[in-house]
Parts: sequence; structure tokens; C-alpha cells
Amino acid sequence: MTLNPESKYPNRRAYVLKLRGDATAEALAGRIENLVTGRQREFTSAFELLAAIASDLECAAAGRPADDAAG
Repeated sequence: MTLNPESKYPNRRAYVLKLRGDATAEALAGRIENLVTGRQREFTSAFELLAAIASDLECAAAGRPADDAAG
């Protein structure tokens, strides 16, 4: 049996999600932070939350830093 050295859930893809006190299921709002890079991005909708994660993953795959304009 050979062990796979690559984690199924790498630390680079670990996030803290903080929801605002007034967030609801219909109106997500808060902040997401990558635990490894420390980059934070605020979001005001589920679409923006998913876009932030997608952008972070794309930047990591390309080996470039995420845009700092987003927070």
C-alpha cells in the first residue's frame, strides 16, 4: 500500500468564513479569509463569496498573488 503525500484537503485551501450579524440565507454578507495567505475579502452575496473563492484558487493555480484591490 502506497500513501499519497498530497492531502485531499490542502491547507492552502483552508478559509475562515465570518458572516455579518444581519446576514440571512437570502442575503449572505461577511468576510472570507485564507488561513495560509491571510488574504481577506468582503462579500455581500453568495455570488461574491463564490467569486472570491474561485479567484483565490485561480491565482494559486497560476502561481501569482491574488489581487489586493478586493481587500
